[in-house]
Amino acid sequence: MFIGENPIHIIVQNKDDIAPLVLLPGDPLRAKYIAENFLSDAKLVNTVRGMYAYTGYYKNQRVTVMGSGMGMPSASIYVFELIHYFNVKKIIRIGTCGAVNPSVDIGDVVLAEKVYSESNFAYTYNNYEGHVVVASKELNEDIKRAAEEANIKLTSGMITTMDVFGPYVGADRILNRIPKKYNIIAEEMEAFGVIHVANTLGCKATCLITVVDSKYSEVVLSSEDREQKLNTMITLALDAIVKNN
Repeated sequence: MFIGENPIHIIVQNKDDIAPLVLLPGDPLRAKYIAENFLSDAKLVNTVRGMYAYTGYYKNQRVTVMGSGMGMPSASIYVFELIHYFNVKKIIRIGTCGAVNPSVDIGDVVLAEKVYSESNFAYTYNNYEGHVVVASKELNEDIKRAAEEANIKLTSGMITTMDVFGPYVGADRILNRIPKKYNIIAEEMEAFGVIHVANTLGCKATCLITVVDSKYSEVVLSSEDREQKLNTMITLALDAIVKNN
């Protein structure tokens, strides 16, 4: 197996430009937004392929926020490089999802306890034949405590990661193949890959996502409501990732 001495997709001036605590939104422009609005002394440290990474301070602790792109192949590259080359210790994927269970509503914040995927990603990655990965229990407990302290409603459960964008292909066809015992509450496109790579490399990782569409609702969030809901999730992720360091 070829692993070079230096990363290919994250190029920084100094190795410590990447902090040991990382928030990983899919959109690099959301990384920029978080850096400008939530971090102090934020510095742009990576621009390769337009996948911005910023490192700054939150509650006096260094945090990096970096885009991952869409889908497991893209996200897994950044997760591998962050851990293997920069010794990252904690990763929280933050993003958006679609609700596939009436127990969650538009605007709810969902915490992944476990993630199911019918993808062959993990088998291709390292011959893992399972279809379920488990998020870091320690990191999840920190998120739950932070939510309780801030009086933020948080729904925990099992989500699914798809290789495709569900709304464009008819997600029900895929969801109907998932064993009912798993009680999937939301679907997205990166968490399974992020958590599997992190678990393989000994890094704590989980996924915190905001519901922006639902098969059970015709509600469409306004741009103002969407920003406020995402800000709640971002603050929760930051409060949690700096705990117990």
